[in-house]
Amino acid sequence: MVSPDRFRGRIGTTYKDSEPDWFSPATPAGAPNVLVILLDDTGFGNLGCYGSTIDTPNIDALAENGLRYNNFHVTPLCSPSRASLLTGRNHHAVGVATITGGGDAGFPNQRGRISPHAATLAEILREEGYATFALGKWHLNPGQHNSVAGPHDEWPLQRGFNRFYGFLPGATDQFYPELTYDNHAVPPPSTPAKGYHLTEDLTDHAIEFINDLKAVRPETPFFTYFSPGAMHNPHQAPKAYIEKYRGCFDEGWDVMRQRYYEQQLALGIIPPGTHLPPRNPGVKPWETLSQNERNFVCRLQETWAGFLEHTDAQIGRLIEHLRTLGELDNTVVILTADNGTSQSGGPYGVMNAGVSPQRNAANDGRTVGEKNGRPAPEENFDAIQEKLDDIGGPNSYTDIPWGWAQVGNTPLRWYKQDTHAGGVRVPMIIHYPSAIEDAGGIRGQFHYVTDITPTILEILGVQPRAQYRGYDQMPITGTSLAYTFDDGDCPTRKPIQYFEMMGNRGLWHDGWMAVTRHEFDDDYSTEEWELHHLDEDFSESNNLAEAEPDRLKRMIEKWWVEARRNDVLPLRSSVARRIEVSHDPLTYHFVPPMARVASKQSPTLERGSWSLAADVDIAGEETEGVIYAQGKSLDGLTLFVQGGVLCFVYTVLGKETVFRSATKLPRGRITVGMTFERNGDAGTVTLMMQSQTIGSVDIPDVTRRAMRGAEVGRNRHASITDLYTPPYAFSGTIHFVDIHVE
Repeated sequence: MVSPDRFRGRIGTTYKDSEPDWFSPATPAGAPNVLVILLDDTGFGNLGCYGSTIDTPNIDALAENGLRYNNFHVTPLCSPSRASLLTGRNHHAVGVATITGGGDAGFPNQRGRISPHAATLAEILREEGYATFALGKWHLNPGQHNSVAGPHDEWPLQRGFNRFYGFLPGATDQFYPELTYDNHAVPPPSTPAKGYHLTEDLTDHAIEFINDLKAVRPETPFFTYFSPGAMHNPHQAPKAYIEKYRGCFDEGWDVMRQRYYEQQLALGIIPPGTHLPPRNPGVKPWETLSQNERNFVCRLQETWAGFLEHTDAQIGRLIEHLRTLGELDNTVVILTADNGTSQSGGPYGVMNAGVSPQRNAANDGRTVGEKNGRPAPEENFDAIQEKLDDIGGPNSYTDIPWGWAQVGNTPLRWYKQDTHAGGVRVPMIIHYPSAIEDAGGIRGQFHYVTDITPTILEILGVQPRAQYRGYDQMPITGTSLAYTFDDGDCPTRKPIQYFEMMGNRGLWHDGWMAVTRHEFDDDYSTEEWELHHLDEDFSESNNLAEAEPDRLKRMIEKWWVEARRNDVLPLRSSVARRIEVSHDPLTYHFVPPMARVASKQSPTLERGSWSLAADVDIAGEETEGVIYAQGKSLDGLTLFVQGGVLCFVYTVLGKETVFRSATKLPRGRITVGMTFERNGDAGTVTLMMQSQTIGSVDIPDVTRRAMRGAEVGRNRHASITDLYTPPYAFSGTIHFVDIHVE
């Protein structure tokens, strides 16, 4: 809407000698809508129209009627790419060096949030009369601010969006998501038993938001940012989609990568003569895998494929709805990914991601479990055969191994987190029939994620203002791609682009790429840089560092210039976190009724010993229900009353420890609780009533990761155990629950 400071009428003494200026949308009649679709962890070769054997017909249709870009780049990590996409500026410059979950690291480039001096595309377009909607993954505010307690300064509604439905952290369970609606937490509207899946829910709400707008203000254009969280782990999809791909990857990742590569050549999405590099270090030759290993990793990839096709189907629903409304031809549709396929599944893949968070290719081909003498259970391929059918469902949290990740990045090297092409070159499709005549065309100009916002602004004819919300604005540094719509052969207008992520670095300039991988805590001055002439070496296969030492030296010098200009320094090997001693609370005081406690604010019960005390009223044996629940069935715990006794369940990777006290709870107001004494990888739980012990049980294996999300007085989210049916609300009265973590 037009703001008061842009009043264009005249104010006299009275109404009769004044001229009104009616507030109305600033957008001209027929202004196009904007739909940005952002996939997660989706490599260059993952889509059908980029060479994959996975069915993505709806995305392919956008490509057939629009343009595909084969030289489009992003940062190699999710939050930074999102910050750059939504602002048109480099991610360090706006304060998002890495993911935002760690919060403020104390330096301008690592604030864990987008600077107010960098207005988002939503803030810009809302001022121009657009309705603005965000759906799905946000991941642009400090993780400590994810709870309904806020602060909400960096939540979607505070950064330009009129409406939001999705999740704030970097990932969530597809069947039991941690949902936020506008500025408040909400439970999932249904359950997986009733057919619930997050991507379908997000699509339903995207359609609803657009319908709500067009029903009342049909002339108002919209900007919809649709970021479903697919294909980030956990990889979960409806069973029918997974089963469709049963056996489709049995030939193994070596054969499938060759097949993707040949299809890419046939499609023309990679230049003739492109070399297919050898396997990345740590990727095993397929023939060396045992049959049980193959069974496991094939199921993981079948799930990944089913998840992608299911996501494509939801994108198709949204696109078809726009067509039905008569809005598709007047909508700028941009589809891309935030980084290449992920290496976090390690060399073997995982049944339950998060057990060993440092599974990456910089770990000498080993998991953290292997390095610290505590191998993860999912590496027992014989034992896991009994759980193969769980993969992709509510009782799994899977991630693919490096072998399949490299297939997804075909024909490129390395992965997400790396500044090599496998981490930063991704699919990008623009569909806008009003401006694109070369339907189905391929564009090869080098471009970067910062270029999406200026492209949209140029199409819409919008000039950003010098101030938003009272903050002077830093210049938008991206380069519009609009010039490529009419001319597929013209040279790129992008002058230069640096890359940096957790010490991995790169610089593109004039068709050349200098790039290096940083090993954790290595000396930056001793790293070996590679040099590739990308105009002739699409897959970074021919290292010219020795042949062109002077050029490489100049490229490295240019990198340092760009680093200082964009606030890249100081360099840091890990995800940005507070450098000072953690201020996480050790004591928690919960008084119901209250919303679910978000994952980052949940008690840190995985790190040591702890105790819980609950002040409750018991009416008799009929009193039952959950006192406290945290996590989910894979990793979680619940304290509840059933059959007149205090009960406790603790799960690690789906393995339950169940204990029921033999002591009946008396009527009246009493204190019940428990203590957890950790002893290495094991522990002992002691149940208490009125400060007296009423039983104990040994926990043979303590969870390796945070138990995400907590509820008091109910278990509405993912049920911790089958011993009760959610939400199993406590039928008595809970006055408070106190938790103390040592």
